[in-house]
Amino acid sequence: MRKCFLTILTLLFFLFLHCKPPQLLFLCTLFDCQQELDQTQPLKQLEDQKRGEALRQILVNRYYGNFRPSGRRDSLTSYSNGPLSPGGAGKSSVAGSVGGSGTTNRSEMSLAEVQCHLDKEGASDLVIDLIMNAASDRVFQESILLAIALLEGGNTAIQRSFFCRLTEDRKSEKFFKVFYDRMKLAQQEIKATVTVNTSDLGNKKKDDDSSDRDVPIRKKAKDSSVQITEEVRDQLLEASSATKKAYNTYRREADPEEHFASGECQSSVGDKNKDDGEMSVIIAIMQPILRFLQLLCENHNRDLQNFLRCQNNKTNYNLVCETLQFLDCICGSTTGGLGLLGLYINEKNVALINQTLESLTEYCQGPCHENQNCIATHESNGIDIIIALILNDINPLGKKRMDLVLELKNNASKLLLAIMESRHDSENAERILYNMRPKELVEVIKKAYLQGEVEYEDSEDKENGEDHAASPRNVGHNIYILAHQLARHNKELQHILKPGGHNGEGDEALEFYAKHTAQIEIVRQDRTMEQIVFPVPNICEFLTKESKLRVYYTTERDEQGSKINDFFLRSEDLFNEMNWQKKLRAQPVLYWCSRNMSFWSSISFNLAVLMNLLVAFFYPLGGIRGGTLEPHLSALLWTAVLVSLAIVIALPQPHGIRTLIASTILRLIFSAGLEPTLFLLGAFNVCNKIIFLMSFVGNRGTFTRGYRAMILDMEFLYHLLYLIICSFGVFVHVFFYSLLLFDLVYREETLLNVIKSVTRNGRSIILTAVLALILVYLFSIVGYIFFKDDFILVVDRIPNKTLEAGASMAGEFVSSSVCHLENNENCSTKLAEGLQMKVQDDESKEHTCESLLMCIVTVLIHGLRSGGGVGDVLRRPSKEEPLFAARVIYDLLFFFMVIIIVLNLIFGVIIDTFADLRSEKQKKEEVLKTTCFICGLERDKFDNKTVTFEEHIKEEHNMWHYLCFIVLVKVKDSTEYTGPESYVAEMIKEHNLDWFPRMRAMSLVSSDAEGEQNEIRNLQEKLESTMKLVCNLSGQLNELKEQMTEQRKQKQRIGLLGHPPHMNVNPQQPA
Repeated sequence: MRKCFLTILTLLFFLFLHCKPPQLLFLCTLFDCQQELDQTQPLKQLEDQKRGEALRQILVNRYYGNFRPSGRRDSLTSYSNGPLSPGGAGKSSVAGSVGGSGTTNRSEMSLAEVQCHLDKEGASDLVIDLIMNAASDRVFQESILLAIALLEGGNTAIQRSFFCRLTEDRKSEKFFKVFYDRMKLAQQEIKATVTVNTSDLGNKKKDDDSSDRDVPIRKKAKDSSVQITEEVRDQLLEASSATKKAYNTYRREADPEEHFASGECQSSVGDKNKDDGEMSVIIAIMQPILRFLQLLCENHNRDLQNFLRCQNNKTNYNLVCETLQFLDCICGSTTGGLGLLGLYINEKNVALINQTLESLTEYCQGPCHENQNCIATHESNGIDIIIALILNDINPLGKKRMDLVLELKNNASKLLLAIMESRHDSENAERILYNMRPKELVEVIKKAYLQGEVEYEDSEDKENGEDHAASPRNVGHNIYILAHQLARHNKELQHILKPGGHNGEGDEALEFYAKHTAQIEIVRQDRTMEQIVFPVPNICEFLTKESKLRVYYTTERDEQGSKINDFFLRSEDLFNEMNWQKKLRAQPVLYWCSRNMSFWSSISFNLAVLMNLLVAFFYPLGGIRGGTLEPHLSALLWTAVLVSLAIVIALPQPHGIRTLIASTILRLIFSAGLEPTLFLLGAFNVCNKIIFLMSFVGNRGTFTRGYRAMILDMEFLYHLLYLIICSFGVFVHVFFYSLLLFDLVYREETLLNVIKSVTRNGRSIILTAVLALILVYLFSIVGYIFFKDDFILVVDRIPNKTLEAGASMAGEFVSSSVCHLENNENCSTKLAEGLQMKVQDDESKEHTCESLLMCIVTVLIHGLRSGGGVGDVLRRPSKEEPLFAARVIYDLLFFFMVIIIVLNLIFGVIIDTFADLRSEKQKKEEVLKTTCFICGLERDKFDNKTVTFEEHIKEEHNMWHYLCFIVLVKVKDSTEYTGPESYVAEMIKEHNLDWFPRMRAMSLVSSDAEGEQNEIRNLQEKLESTMKLVCNLSGQLNELKEQMTEQRKQKQRIGLLGHPPHMNVNPQQPA
């Protein structure tokens, strides 16, 4: 006893240093309760109790303060401190408050680390020993709560520790016997108390039911509750309460040991817990027990799920069936009140019923097919109770606390989905449909939607729908998914679920749920395919159409021809974009700008074209000034402006708007001048581009990704450069506007492919150009050595004033001489003219190979640009010259090697690249039209099948449904995962894409299976007919055999009646 006390004290001080107040509270109470075990020293026990109480108060006051725990789920508060309380209506978040965060303690240790550290110190062993050997309800209850704290969040290490301890030490039989006995005892208590409490009401209902036996059960319960007035109900409840107290007193006096001293515990609670409708301690203790069993199976622990059903001991305790039996008992089915749920479910026990449903759900998910079959085929009315919780109105609880009723329906629908989870047969679905009317199920869906619509009108915050799991619309959505799963096995339900399928009423609800419900197909580890139906998360509504189109057209295929890898890599960016778009809705101005991003882009391009047209036609800008237009033309312009304005107001069409803008700009040009008009247009374009950048950032969330991502975002840098060029055009010079026309290349994919045809194989083009430069260099060296004098080019010089002046002075000098010609002309004039012609002839020609550098430049510029090569620009040599043959070879080699081969290689690379880009574009469009994005199956695979290719890519393998499912796994609490969701979450965490179906589809598999089954059926029919024929032939053979046997017998008889053969012999006949 002292050793156990020291162990608890050690754990207490460890929690004092490292743990959160709820966990500390568990062990503080356990520390106080453990002192009750020492019964030999009453005085010391009293002192220890006082010290324990003081210590508890100090620690709680120190750590709690104004702490208000809140978390994903609530747990019992009535057991966490003080004496036992039979009230089960309230749930606290002592255990649940630690389930949502990872770093919750003061030493920055995560919850899992604290739990594992406690497990190493022996907390799991301590809990198991205390549960098996608890001498009082307080110790048992606090042990269960400590186990809940250790397992909170689905800690797999603690689960494994429990499993190993129970299997290795062979203590599972005794351990589970404790829970089995507790469940049996609670069921007995419920039958004893609830039957008495409802006996008078049952008699009343029998009288009412005798007059209307054909009315459905749910309608009977509603009618009977209407006939009982509030006054009569209060009197009946008061009488039943008195009867209950008297009966409990009698039971305690008759067998006090059976109830574990429950009278002592109840007396310490006070008069408050003795109100009408309170559950006894024996029943209330079931809530933490079921929570503990649920946490044992959390995260779909298959070993513990099977262990709860079968322990492989001499005596096995099936806690799965007992939990279902307990639900059957607490909901009143054992008393014959299946349709009277409202009389058995109240605010006091609704939390216990919810916990029972959640535990049963956790038993099945994963899936655990054995537990599913165990629940579905159990002999009790458990399945009928779960169905009744969904279909029936839980009154009078629903009139006061509709939120509790919605939570019940939500948990019940999840349980039915868990029973059918990942099953390829229809047995469980048919068992559920056996006592379920499809029309009633659809009516419940429509009613939940209408109720949620009323609440939505009252609350403008639509996004909060995801935070409240039991909101009417979410509950209706879960029931719709349940109906969708059941519709595979029921044609009537399948017809009713279609909008307008039944009578057209409530189609809005069915259309809403159908729009927000998606289905995908996944591949399990055993390579079997499974269909998943799930609700689309609200955050997926924020994905923009531009992003969808960008991903759809730009996702690349991998080596296997699949786009899944690239699509999966982009899912994280798309999810971040959804979050950003959700935040953007809170900023109306930025959201309005981002919503019209394409409109701002069109305005920028049209303004750029208009400004360049004005610059091209009217530059220099001083030619047109304000007021230069004639009066009649000015009146005509004003008339055009007014007429176009009237047309736009009457019929706002794009052509009318363009006409108004053109006429207004012309009027502005001739009123204010061209230069002010260009300035105004440029300033407007700058403002428009700023708005476009805001919308671009709004759609992409560029700034939220950090400066590095912003710098590496080429599209953002492009639009920023566009804005800078616009600013230069406004404030520096209008010629900068010409650069804006390159935006056409960005906007048109065809022009972009033209640019890509050069840049895609840029390395090949550059290497070919380098080869051309090498050849030019070699030909320049040869030309410099052998043909230096042939590099004479005719040039056009700019007139030189100095040379002209020199020529005139020379003419004046010659004219001063006495030389005259025969015709009395001055010979100086002829000399001056000849001198001027010679100077001009010398000036028009120039040697361009004085140095090797000039030879290289000449060959590079004139040789590559000339059609015949460098020989077209060199001097034409005479055939008499000695280097004539060498010159011919030089010119021909340059022509063939450089002009024909090298340059055509460059042109060929560009043309081939452009052709490849065009073929790739056509192939990509063909693949998008004829191939499934997810599985890669082609259109022809679905010819003559039950599902067309369009239906396949829209419903079965919709790429956006897969993205929505990835987002659902990201936003959903991991402890709330279903079996397929936990499997996909683990695959996503490992970046394993094997869960995507590749070259497979369930519709094709089922069609092939149906074809095979038809062939097998035909073969079986032929085999049966053959067997019948063989049987007939065998019968006929047997008949012939019998006839032949009969004939042989008859011949033998005839032979015996006649003479013997030796007596008929003639004596004279030789032998």
